[in-house]
Formats: sequence, structure tokens, C-alpha cells
Amino acid sequence: MALRIATHRRKRLSMTSLIDVIFLLLLFFMLSSTFTRFSEIPLLGATAGNATANLDTAPLFIRLDDQTVQLNGQNHTFDTLIDQIDEIADNEGQRILIAPRDAVTSQRLVDLLVVLAARPDLSVVVLE
Repeated sequence: MALRIATHRRKRLSMTSLIDVIFLLLLFFMLSSTFTRFSEIPLLGATAGNATANLDTAPLFIRLDDQTVQLNGQNHTFDTLIDQIDEIADNEGQRILIAPRDAVTSQRLVDLLVVLAARPDLSVVVLE
């Protein structure tokens, strides 16, 4: 008597349904995401200008740490910083030099630039 050995053939996995699911996920995330900018900080590169501009007034110096902000060596918060700049600034077009420390995140620098954007007449320079 001959024994018949059952051989199980593996069915090939159909990739069609997997591709459909990936396409639907891609479509969902593309349609549900937003590409609007909530706030924008204009950054301008260095340009040629008048070398004698604002030489009669000393620039204000901001040292940005991960926890503190120092304006000319005195600690301030972001809330009081613009008021202090208003008291110290001599004229329009006052230059401000920002020196971030190594531990400062880019978000903290952007937060400072947003605060300084309240006075559009300031000339802001970020030092390396």
C-alpha cells in the first residue's frame, strides 16, 4: 500500500493589499498635515552698507544662556528685556549683538529673536 505524503505548498503573499494600506496611510498623512508657518523670523545675510553708520553709539550686548539672558552684563527675563532695551537705546537703528553660548538650543535663540522683533528698528547681529 502506497502512502501518500501530503506536501504543503506555501502560498505567495500578495503585496497588493499591503501597498494599498501604505498608499492610504500616505494619503491620510499628506491631507491631515499642515504646511503653514505659525510665525516667521526674517533673517538677512550681511550686506554692504555704510561703514560709518551707528559708530557714535555703542552696541548693546546680549549674552544668551540656556537659563538666563544678560543685557550688558545684567540678568533679565524675556518679558523685561524689551523694556530695558527701550530705556538704554539711544536712537533708532540701535545695534544689538547676541552671543549665544554653546548649550543654547536654536529654539531659545528663536524665542529671543521673536522678543526683539517687537522693535523693528533694532539692528540685530547674532555672533558665532
